[in-house]
Amino acid sequence: MTENNYLDSLNEEQRAAVVHEGSPLLILAGAGSGKTRVITTKIAYLIKEKNIDPWSILSVTFTKKAANEMRERAVAIDERAADAKIQTFHSFGAWFLRKYAEHAGLEPSFTVYDDDDVATLIKKAEPSLSTKEIRTAAHQISLAKDYCLTPEDDLSIIGSEFDLNDIYSKYQKRLRATGNADFGDLIMLPVQILEAYEEIADYIHNRFKVIMVDEYQDSNIAQYRLLQALSGVKQGSDTYVCVVGDDDQSIYKFRGAEVENILTFPEKFPGTEIIKLERNYRSTANILNAAGLVVKKNHHGSLEKTLVADREGGGKPVLAFLPDQNAEATFTADLVMKSLAGGAKYSDWAVMYRTNVQSRLFEIEFARRKIPYVVFGSLGFYEREEIKDALAYISFFANHKDEISFRRIINKPTRGIGDKTQDKLMASAVTLKGDGNPIFSDLLENIKNHKDSLSKKASEGASGFINLFDTLAGCFDENKPLSDFIERVIHDSGLDEYHKAVDEIEGTTRAQNLQELINSAVHYECTLDGLVKFLDTINLDRTMTEENEAIGDNYVTLITLHNTKGLEYNKVIITGLEEGVFPRMEKTGAELEEERRLFYVGITRARDELYVTSTAKRCLYGRWDFMRPSPFIKEAAEAFTVIGQAPFGFSVRKTSPYGQFGRDASAFSNTSDDTSEDDSLVSKWKKGTHVYHDDYGDGAVVAAYSNSGEYVIEVQFANGGKKKFLPKYQAKSLQVIKD
Repeated sequence: MTENNYLDSLNEEQRAAVVHEGSPLLILAGAGSGKTRVITTKIAYLIKEKNIDPWSILSVTFTKKAANEMRERAVAIDERAADAKIQTFHSFGAWFLRKYAEHAGLEPSFTVYDDDDVATLIKKAEPSLSTKEIRTAAHQISLAKDYCLTPEDDLSIIGSEFDLNDIYSKYQKRLRATGNADFGDLIMLPVQILEAYEEIADYIHNRFKVIMVDEYQDSNIAQYRLLQALSGVKQGSDTYVCVVGDDDQSIYKFRGAEVENILTFPEKFPGTEIIKLERNYRSTANILNAAGLVVKKNHHGSLEKTLVADREGGGKPVLAFLPDQNAEATFTADLVMKSLAGGAKYSDWAVMYRTNVQSRLFEIEFARRKIPYVVFGSLGFYEREEIKDALAYISFFANHKDEISFRRIINKPTRGIGDKTQDKLMASAVTLKGDGNPIFSDLLENIKNHKDSLSKKASEGASGFINLFDTLAGCFDENKPLSDFIERVIHDSGLDEYHKAVDEIEGTTRAQNLQELINSAVHYECTLDGLVKFLDTINLDRTMTEENEAIGDNYVTLITLHNTKGLEYNKVIITGLEEGVFPRMEKTGAELEEERRLFYVGITRARDELYVTSTAKRCLYGRWDFMRPSPFIKEAAEAFTVIGQAPFGFSVRKTSPYGQFGRDASAFSNTSDDTSEDDSLVSKWKKGTHVYHDDYGDGAVVAAYSNSGEYVIEVQFANGGKKKFLPKYQAKSLQVIKD
């Protein structure tokens, strides 16, 4: 591009955000408003027009996909943008800690422990914990680090049911002894270093003169503090800070995300200017109307913006009431198949749900109908046993203090070195530092020093293990790809034969997966540095991108609503809109508002068509339950065309013909379309009505809803009991008491 042509495609608000300079900037970007275009154009603009050294620009986001897209789009405008540091938060944290590993108490070649590794280390640090308690402790320690809290801090905000400070302390000492880090460390440790070492903070402030943060509403407390420390706002640094986000799309509280970060940004960064991007280029006006009706019901934590559709018209979203989850799956498959006759593709469709357990019936129905699909969020490539085994071998090669990798591989394949022997070897490797904290010595050297004290079988196994790593140490060759080294590791360790045997027994494809791991390392240099970069890529960028390549890219997407962030589809079906499913039963207050934002996110993924389903009954966790419609769909009912047997209290228009929606939703219900009798029941037996029962005495209707076509009321009696009735048939024993 020449001159300023790249700015011509921006609207007025987008351009204002791109050319803004000086004070801190909050870009409040609504769904589909072109925020990625703005932030990438701004990076290129600063380089191209303001002569900002790209080396001094830091831009962070939350996923590898987003970071890559930002880099590619900025480079397309000005190729010098390739020298800007555009990374995920955790990738940046890893870069920082490799640079200042000594200050963090880490090995320079440290590896990053995932959730399973953390759980294993907690078990070793506190053997008395049950499996459930270990998982709980792992989550709570991760949450503590998201809040930038240490074992010495008050952890009452976490709300643990056991002595979290003690468990966290033991885990942290064990983790530091390995010389490795977990994901929480990648944010918390840089914060601690920047706050403790003035000379490092000064260097960083001088290095990065522009800091930009994408999806700021998803940041946690530790990431907020990292932004403060990097920018030097407390020290009066002149670093330019720009954050982009949408408070209405803050849906990751369970991961530690704190919506207050974006709501209070103007307070924490004095002089902040706010620019709102409110023109939506993705969805039709009717879809956007539904989204607006949903999110406006939230009363806490909003910076007040109104999205305006650039695309007028479009069909009205459809709300389908169905008798059960089997009908829901059939209805969904019908929609997909009918659309194909009109020229649509499978890949136009996304089926969304609140929890993974809901995907099973869609998978069964799609397989029966030969509809290609991919379930996003299922077991990823790097989470498979054989891959984790191979990664443990090369992780231990990079860091001989890595306890988790050591325990995973020392007896796999079997070498006669069981858990008790491993515990003895680990105990002999511990030394105490001057402050009394433990640290592991080189575990490979420790085995060499103690193998003669082991049983004959274990000693022989230990010798083989030692020889393996001594041999591998001489296999690096910078003229070859890293894939050669990894292939040697897998072969010489015996993992290939071990998992081939499993393949023959279970009919799995483990050997093929190991070969795919080898293939993935072909672009890395066969050096220790290349190995560490390879591990970083894997450890930091494990996302839900594992796809079934056998069906190419033309498939229906099955995906949880949380995983849809940043995605868009031509046709969207949001399923399971029932109380207890979406929203979850336990959600109230701020948590309920986050659930509502999750619905908003799902709606705004749709470009052209939106369908929402709600069932009268559902089988979850092994039992059938009668369901009440989600309050969210009642809040936005006016935006939808309602089809099927609507529950009591909803205004219904005539069901639409098969040609428009696939099979007519009424085909899934045996109930009558005549609602006159139902309306009289609703009027007489509504919530709050005082009643008298011949057997139970005085009471009041506390709930009223449709159940498989029947009107049900729940009555709370003065004697403390609660009963359900079908007033259509049981009215003789009940009497309405006029107030």
